[in-house]
Amino acid sequence: MRIKTKRKIIIILIIVLVLFIIPISIFFGIKEYNKWLIKNAEIIVELNDNLEVEVFSEAKLSDFIKSINGTLIDDFEINTTEVGTKPINFEYINDDDIKVSYKFNIDVVDKVPPLIYSYSSLSVTKGYTGNLAKELFCGDNYDDKPKCEIIGNYDVNIPGTYPLVYQGTDSSGNISKQEFNLIVKQSSGGTSTSSPQTTQKFSELVSKYKNENTKIGLDVSRWQGDIDFEKVKNAGVEFVFIRVGSQRGIGGEYFVDPKFEQNIKGFQKVGIPVGVYFYSYANNKLAAKVEAEWVVKQLKPYELQLPVVFDWENWSFYQEFNLSFYHLTEMANTYIGVVEKAGYKGMLYSSKNYLEKVWFKTKYPVWLAHYTEQTNYQGDYKVWQLCSNARISGISGNVDVNIMYN
Repeated sequence: MRIKTKRKIIIILIIVLVLFIIPISIFFGIKEYNKWLIKNAEIIVELNDNLEVEVFSEAKLSDFIKSINGTLIDDFEINTTEVGTKPINFEYINDDDIKVSYKFNIDVVDKVPPLIYSYSSLSVTKGYTGNLAKELFCGDNYDDKPKCEIIGNYDVNIPGTYPLVYQGTDSSGNISKQEFNLIVKQSSGGTSTSSPQTTQKFSELVSKYKNENTKIGLDVSRWQGDIDFEKVKNAGVEFVFIRVGSQRGIGGEYFVDPKFEQNIKGFQKVGIPVGVYFYSYANNKLAAKVEAEWVVKQLKPYELQLPVVFDWENWSFYQEFNLSFYHLTEMANTYIGVVEKAGYKGMLYSSKNYLEKVWFKTKYPVWLAHYTEQTNYQGDYKVWQLCSNARISGISGNVDVNIMYN
């Protein structure tokens, strides 16, 4: 009896061991086989001759591959925001239906020279004590601090005309040059006269630009003084952007526009749709974020019908901000991202020249400033600021006029 029991136990143990060992053997056998397949899989990748890409440009994996023996699993976008050698790792399914991996390097380069603006002639008075280089514009798409210098000899204490060169050099060695004349004038000591400013009637602008696809509006701040909102509405104004505030220079305190509360309550009382703008001095993404949070706080008592606008116009002393054009755009995106997260619509304001040459393309709507009868700006825009010298009943002095497209 005992012998039979022992036999049964042994048989059961054998069966258990077999049932346990065989699957494990199969599992590890398959695993090792798969390793062998992958190790010995055929990998045929032919790369393009040019493995160079411009910084900030759009690029996908397939842009660098001439052919492979199979199919890409993911034709992913490549981050090109940093100059230098960038390793690329990817996987694909080869013609034998085996997933294989491959890696190669690309070179992200910056071949765009700095952007410089120089007058054909720049006039200063004898004894000028400012920084001439800062009288001119110099910036770069990638470099936060391009070297900007005036080449040539001059003496601001001796009147005369000095032929000079304004030069910008970025960290990649790209150079831009522009010739100009520095004119040092003897101080006259007299009073200067200026020609009277021309103005445009708001009613004539309405007649010219109003149609079924447009709305005509204004943007206002403290500089328009006390506004008669009923008169402005009766004149045909269909929307308005109001300055909510600004900052007292780089790193300065924020302040609410002295007429903001009066303006927003007055326009909303007469039923004119309202948006706001903030005149920014931000010099990095954190500063832009703090600005936006401050703006959102000021807007809590009010309901807006139009966007919250990021207005950055510090071009006359741009070099003081140490901002590449890319980082400037990232700063604007940060600001607008904060206001949109708070439930408002965002918008970027800038002039035609800087939209074309400085700002990177953004996903947010654009408010274009271009003082002309008919803009030739080729980019997308939602609002066009066409002049700053309009006269309208209800406002003493000049005011900006804008067209919004439906």
